[in-house]
Amino acid sequence: MTRAFLVVMDSVGIGGAPDAGQFFNDGVPDTGANTLLHIAQECAAGRAEDGRTGPLRLPNMDALGLGESVRVATGEAAPGLQATPVGLYGAATERSPGKDTPSGHWELAGVPVPWDWHYFPKTVPTFPEPLSRAVCEIADTPAILGNCHASGTQILEELGEKHMQTGWPICYTSADSVFQIAAHEETFGEQRLQKLCQKLAPMLHEMKVGRVIARPFVGTPETGFTRTANRHDYAIAPPEPTLCDWVQEAGRRVQAVGKIGDIFSMEGIDEVRTGPDRDLMDHLFDYVDTAPEGSLTFANFVEFDSLFGHRRNVSGYAAALEWFDEAIGRLLDCLRPGDLLLLTADHGNDPTWVGTDHTRERVPVIGHGVGMRAIGNVAFPDVAASIAAHLGVASRGPGRSFLA
Repeated sequence: MTRAFLVVMDSVGIGGAPDAGQFFNDGVPDTGANTLLHIAQECAAGRAEDGRTGPLRLPNMDALGLGESVRVATGEAAPGLQATPVGLYGAATERSPGKDTPSGHWELAGVPVPWDWHYFPKTVPTFPEPLSRAVCEIADTPAILGNCHASGTQILEELGEKHMQTGWPICYTSADSVFQIAAHEETFGEQRLQKLCQKLAPMLHEMKVGRVIARPFVGTPETGFTRTANRHDYAIAPPEPTLCDWVQEAGRRVQAVGKIGDIFSMEGIDEVRTGPDRDLMDHLFDYVDTAPEGSLTFANFVEFDSLFGHRRNVSGYAAALEWFDEAIGRLLDCLRPGDLLLLTADHGNDPTWVGTDHTRERVPVIGHGVGMRAIGNVAFPDVAASIAAHLGVASRGPGRSFLA
C-alpha cells in the first residue's frame, strides 16, 4: 500500500488561464497575470531586494519541473527556473466560475463548483439590511461597523478603536465570496466572535456566500492592532463527496494541515493540524514520518496568499517561496518508497498586478514518486483522480488520472 501527500501552495499561479479576461481586479481583466513568472522577473531585475536578494532560487521545486510547468501554461520561461525536470510536471486549468479558495480546493479534490457564488456589491452600505440586522441580533449590539469592501489590515486601523469603544463588530468583504467579521479578542471576546460567525454562517451559505470568516485581533490604538492566528473559516460544505470522502470511505485516514478542515467543513477529514506556515511545515514533516499506509495528507500553505499576494509584496512572496523550496528539498529525502507527493495551487495572486484580489491563472502540478513524467495541461479534477488511482480508491468525479 502507498501514501499520498497533496500540498497546495496557496495562490502560486503560473498564468495562462484561457478565461482570464472574464475575471477582474479593480476593473482590469486578469489577462496576462502570472504570479510565479512575474515574481521571477522582478527578482532577476533586482526589484525584490527587501529581506532577500538576487534571482529567484527554487532549486528543489525547479528540479521537479516547476519552471517547465510555467512553459506548459504559457510558453514563457521564468528567469532562474530552467532545470531539466526529474519529476512529474504540468499545468492545471480550473473550470469553476470563481478564483477563490473553496472553488480551487474543491475542484482539485474532484468537485467543480456547480453554482455561481454570491459577491457583495462595491457600495456603501454593502450588505443587505436583513443580514446586518441578523448580525446585530446574534451579537446583541445596536449596530455594526464597516459594512463595506475593505482590506483586513486597513479596516483595523480605521475602526479598531471605535470597535473597542462601542463593542460593535466590524463587518466587511472583499472581491471574494466572503463575509468577514473582525473583533477584539479581549474586549469583544474570541469565543463570542466564533459563536457569532458560526450562527450566522447558515444564512450566508443559503445566499451562496462561500465563507464566513472570523478575524480576531489584539492590540490598542496606541500600539496598533494585529490579527491573531485564531482565524476560523465557516465554509459552505462541498456539494458532492470529494477526494477526502473517497479516501475516508475506503477505510483510509485523511490528515489535514492548515485550513483544509475549514475549506471542506471537516467532511472526509479525520485529523487537523493548524498554525502559521512554519508550524504547518513541521506538521507536514511529522505526517511524512507517521502517516499510515494508504492515507492522504492534504495541506494548504496560505501565507503566500494572505501575507504577500493580497498585499502586493513581491519581495516577501519571493522569500516565502525560497523558504518553502528549501523545506521541500528536505522533505523529499524523508518520503518512503511508493509515496506520492503532488505540489499545486488553487488560483493566482500576482503581487505585480493591479488591485489586491486573486488572479485567474493556471496552476503548477509538480510531483515526486513516479519518476520523470510530463503531463501537459490537465484539469483541476485530474489531480483528485490521480491521487485516488495512486491510493487504489474509486474516483467519482469528472477527473482522469494522469498517472495511467
